[in-house]
Amino acid sequence: MSASSLAELKPMLIGDQWVAREDDALESINPATGAVNYRVSVADAALVDRAVATARAAAASKAWRDMLPHARAQVLGRISDGIRAHSDELARLQMIENGKVWSECRAQVASAAATYRYYAAVCETLGAEVTPSRGDYLSMTAYEPYGVVAAITPWNSPMTMEAQKIAPALAAGNAVVLKPSEITPAVGLAVARIALEAGLPPGILNVLPGTGAGTGKALIHHPDVRMISFTGGTITGRNIAAVAAQRLIPVALELGGKSPHIIFGDANLQAAVDGVVDGIFEGSGQSCVAGSRLFVQRNVLEQVVEMLVARANSIRVDLPDAEGAQMGPVAGFRHRERIESLVASARQEKGEILAGGRRPDGDRFAQGSFYLPTVIAGLSNQATAVREEIFGPVVCVLPFDDEDDLVAQANDTVFGLASGVWTANYQRAWRVARALEAGVVWINTYKQLSIATPFGGFKESGIGREKGVTGVRLYQQSKGIYWSMNPANLPE
Repeated sequence: MSASSLAELKPMLIGDQWVAREDDALESINPATGAVNYRVSVADAALVDRAVATARAAAASKAWRDMLPHARAQVLGRISDGIRAHSDELARLQMIENGKVWSECRAQVASAAATYRYYAAVCETLGAEVTPSRGDYLSMTAYEPYGVVAAITPWNSPMTMEAQKIAPALAAGNAVVLKPSEITPAVGLAVARIALEAGLPPGILNVLPGTGAGTGKALIHHPDVRMISFTGGTITGRNIAAVAAQRLIPVALELGGKSPHIIFGDANLQAAVDGVVDGIFEGSGQSCVAGSRLFVQRNVLEQVVEMLVARANSIRVDLPDAEGAQMGPVAGFRHRERIESLVASARQEKGEILAGGRRPDGDRFAQGSFYLPTVIAGLSNQATAVREEIFGPVVCVLPFDDEDDLVAQANDTVFGLASGVWTANYQRAWRVARALEAGVVWINTYKQLSIATPFGGFKESGIGREKGVTGVRLYQQSKGIYWSMNPANLPE
């Protein structure tokens, strides 16, 4: 019997039952070492059906349906407290599954706890509207939960991505069936245990690990799933949207990006380069908002490139839990191969690799999926590496001459998730921010995020807006209610 077959088997959660299933169990692999972390039970179609039925019954029960908003808020607040109490455990689970450095994992656990705390406050304070009447009646809007929400999340930041879906969906009164990425299932399972201990009624949060083709497909096709929320790749998002369209159910999609990060000649170049480095190399570039296309005004191009290359070469790539590590491995070996293939395409299209472009040397990195911070110049805006989302620590530098040239190049993409602009001219910053086809524009900063601010993409980067107060409304449907004010309509 192999060592991997003897590894711990993590069960899934259905209601308040932890269900272990040996068949088709997934192996969680540590991308820093190549070692097996544990095995994870996978939900087949029958278990998906059981979980959705459990969620539907829980959503309809008085324990959740009739719970007053301030009481529901207290549950969310206790989940936040539980996440904080287990912060080291949760950070470690994320670190060994996707390779993020320890400091970033800790920060994301704190962010997830804050997300539950924020939606506790929204849950307790959010009101409905009395609408202007056009007759002898009182009209008002009420907001109702959908019932069962399927939440499908990616591997790059499971702590924050799952909180951004689960917390508002619960605040809105729904039950959730979470299908975490097969690469990072353990965080969702651990938070679900915390939620049960916090008093969340059984069945309101269920966690079903598995593949997209198996568990995910069964979940999105299930007739009792009434809303789908997905974060991940654009191709998968398009397929999910097609299923939702056939089923006539709402869908929220936060998809890929190829974000333009822009430096004008009058910018604070040191601050701008710092922002570029954080925007593309943090988390090994595995972020939907990573500033992977760097547009630099031609009069400062040489200076910016020199500064950027020096910074890229100085980043400490190391094991995620090593003291002072700034960048760990990418999340898996197949993913690294895809990054390498896109960098190879840049070489074939006459791109110049100014930094990185390879695996790091040394026995310390031999067993992990490490890749160096990479800077590429000399490509056109039509090159494969510039057009496709690499989702790794790779930035392509492109020059521009003036504002019109910049806007045309920046918008020449199917994506539209995020963007950044560095300039001392605030009139220009405003003009460019309005002209960019992106759901988020950062001005003289980058990757600054707030749970209180709506987030989502333009074009093929998605549909719908998560976060903020609208993050709760995303998981609700509105209902108009009319009260007659005509005394003749009442009994005498």
